[in-house]
Amino acid sequence: MIIDTHAHFTPEAMLKALQGATGKFPNIELLAKDNNYRLAFAGGAPTRPVAPKLRETTERLAWMDKSGIDAQVCGGWLDSFGYELPAEEGANWSRFVNEHLMAGTDTTKRLAPLATVPLQNGKLAAKVLEEAMQAGFAGAMIGTQPKGSSGTLDDADLDPFWEAASSLKAVIYLHPMFGCGDTRLDDYDMINAVGRGVDTTTAIARMLFSGHFLRYPDMKFVLSHGGGALPYMLGRLERNRDIHPGEYADPAAGFAKLYFDSVLFSWQSLRFLTKVVGADKVMLGSDYPFPIGDPDPCKVVRAAKLTEPEQKLLLGDTAQKIFRL
Repeated sequence: MIIDTHAHFTPEAMLKALQGATGKFPNIELLAKDNNYRLAFAGGAPTRPVAPKLRETTERLAWMDKSGIDAQVCGGWLDSFGYELPAEEGANWSRFVNEHLMAGTDTTKRLAPLATVPLQNGKLAAKVLEEAMQAGFAGAMIGTQPKGSSGTLDDADLDPFWEAASSLKAVIYLHPMFGCGDTRLDDYDMINAVGRGVDTTTAIARMLFSGHFLRYPDMKFVLSHGGGALPYMLGRLERNRDIHPGEYADPAAGFAKLYFDSVLFSWQSLRFLTKVVGADKVMLGSDYPFPIGDPDPCKVVRAAKLTEPEQKLLLGDTAQKIFRL
């Protein structure tokens, strides 16, 4: 099987169902006009439009056929995770999203959903993750900033979630948030080109120094976009630990627990990543359906001058195992 592990899906049926459930979510506003949808959470600014390709499956499956992809792992859309909501409403929103993600992918065996969880509250996130895995999800896609536009993943409040993820042997797929909090990124479309990688690098460097991947070793933790700058900066992280003896966890030991997608666009970069972390830790990804995603994700893998066994690992063997496809 050739498996695309990095894609996003917001079923149109979910948006239509939300139109009749506004009383259940008092802090969510659905802005719908002429088949265009936006969401707003907790009085914040509206999201970007929910793109048509994000909402449907027919064109998605046709693209998969054209690209030679047998199966696709679909997380939700980070803009719609609702981390800004009050905790209980956030938990109910996650359950609502998960119900529709499962229903929207249930019509074909080629799409496998990843749940969302209310990351703004560690205990509720743990509970929703457990419910989701009992319902058939392999794990969850989470964002880098658990309060929506702020917060850190090493916050002690999230310990119950990490404990649950490890004990359940869940796949946790980390994806950066859209806003990265640096106004220098506002020009040249640099939020996508640069900010996403910076966001991932910062969030995971904290978790490496805090020792989270060593304390919660049984989850399968996947970084999108090739892990940002982390594979290139690992030596610098190790040096930081060496000059502060006894203060931080070993970043290299935690880094060895991680998995990565292939959304790098450069075969030289992908080859470097594979040599640093091992071919069994890198999996095909596209970031479908976004323009910054890879329109031909298998091409970069086949150009990376890997051995045939290494290619098979990247294209699907590892993903089939950890996502239990």
